[in-house]
Amino acid sequence: MASVSSINGVGLVNPEQQALHPKGFGCNSSSQFSCLRIPDSKKYTKNSRCSSTVIRAVNANSDIDFSDPNWKQHYEEDFEKRFDLPHLTDLLDLTPIPTTFTHKSRAADETKPGERKNGYVNDDDRALLKVIKFASPSSAGAECIDPECSWVEQWVHRAGPRKNIYYEPVGVKAAIVTCGGLCPGLNDVIRQIVITLDIYGVKNIVGIPFGYRGFYDKSLSEIPLSRRVVQNINLAGGSFLGVSRGSTSVSNIVDSIQARRIDMLFVLGGNGTHAGANAIHEECRKRKLKISVVGVPKTIDNDILLMDKTFGFDTAVEEAQRAINSAYIEAHSAYHGIGLVKLMGRSSGFIAMHATLSSGQIDVCLIPEVPFSLEGDYGVLQHLEQLIQTKGSAVVCVAEGAGQNLLETSNATDASGNIILGDIGVHIQQKIKSHFKGIGVHADVKYIDPTYMIRAIRANASDAILCTVLGQNAVHGAFAGYSGITVGICNTHYVYLPIPEVITSPRCVDPNSRMWHRCLTATGQPDFL
Repeated sequence: MASVSSINGVGLVNPEQQALHPKGFGCNSSSQFSCLRIPDSKKYTKNSRCSSTVIRAVNANSDIDFSDPNWKQHYEEDFEKRFDLPHLTDLLDLTPIPTTFTHKSRAADETKPGERKNGYVNDDDRALLKVIKFASPSSAGAECIDPECSWVEQWVHRAGPRKNIYYEPVGVKAAIVTCGGLCPGLNDVIRQIVITLDIYGVKNIVGIPFGYRGFYDKSLSEIPLSRRVVQNINLAGGSFLGVSRGSTSVSNIVDSIQARRIDMLFVLGGNGTHAGANAIHEECRKRKLKISVVGVPKTIDNDILLMDKTFGFDTAVEEAQRAINSAYIEAHSAYHGIGLVKLMGRSSGFIAMHATLSSGQIDVCLIPEVPFSLEGDYGVLQHLEQLIQTKGSAVVCVAEGAGQNLLETSNATDASGNIILGDIGVHIQQKIKSHFKGIGVHADVKYIDPTYMIRAIRANASDAILCTVLGQNAVHGAFAGYSGITVGICNTHYVYLPIPEVITSPRCVDPNSRMWHRCLTATGQPDFL
């Protein structure tokens, strides 16, 4: 899917967001698959990044012909087709049954016992993906598809319980798997999936231990799950089921799913994990299996396309304040003190940007999407010199994926297939020390890296609510007969999205967005080029 934004009313698309890795799909920090082969149309770009853009207004398949008076209608129709949800009835002849998901009404009305009034979502319900109608291409934050910035409707499927379902709950075996790295909120999602399944009437619920590894490692056994087992797991961080990285074949995993007689598979993970989930879904369709594969987007970096946010992000931003505040105190208390904090964000700088905005203590924020120079008259080091002269101290926040062009490159990858990044935090720390030593000015540099402390904590209230609703809607989607979908929050509404539409590339900070401009206003930093 093309990612369209705008500058001065001209549609921009990142060419790398349409590029496909020749060996299949790659994985981000939440991936388990690194060596799988799936159809070209479903590939996920390995280690894709948001870099240069070219001026070109496009749709998902080809350039839009704006000379066609009906181009907007064609665009909307194409969008609707792409976002149509895969359903079990696409291949199987199934008869729906009335839902078993009911709550007794407490109101004294005509609702029959056991029924819910206005409690279900119609299959034709939609949520609008974008709600601002920009009057001009020059409007602040304008996102335009055509040079005139025409209003184009983009509707996505609304999430929630349906009146009819496609599984008999008493015969269902449901499985949950958590993949990739840790993220605040994993246990909250696991807990709510189990509770919602229980309300439907499902009693056979299992956890697959240690990510996708649990499907093929014979030394690992399924973990029986029930409301009683998961009741208090949300009180702790980490994953009750465990996580791991690695690779195997889709065919082997589906063989394992069949052997275990699993009917519903709930996959918690990021872009790479979702690519694996979609490959599993496609293999199940190829074999004409009645199996629903539903994803729940988990990435602390908040880097999944189309979604307002992913769970774990709010907690990460909140917890980052502790590190930033410590860096500020250290810098403010020392003579010519400089505090340096490195936060998560391999390809997206959302955590660093939002942590900077919320703290009010950052002088310099560096993210992967915005290039910068350390040396020279307009470099970061020169700016730090000025801050030391004028303020007496400074605090720098840098995302882990920022400034990788300044470091020695390596082709080494981790178990998930991610390129191993150089440590930009240590690099900047050393550069600051050598620079101030070279000009004969004292500088006391304190470096803080809270990465693993942030990943392992319990979800805060905001994320816990998000996790609860995502877990519930994942179960509703499976019972509604959908597969190959993920659940997310778009424009404040909970929706279902086809997995291929959200994994074409990581979502990145737009350097021309209002939020990044707000960040620059908060720090007062110049362009470091």
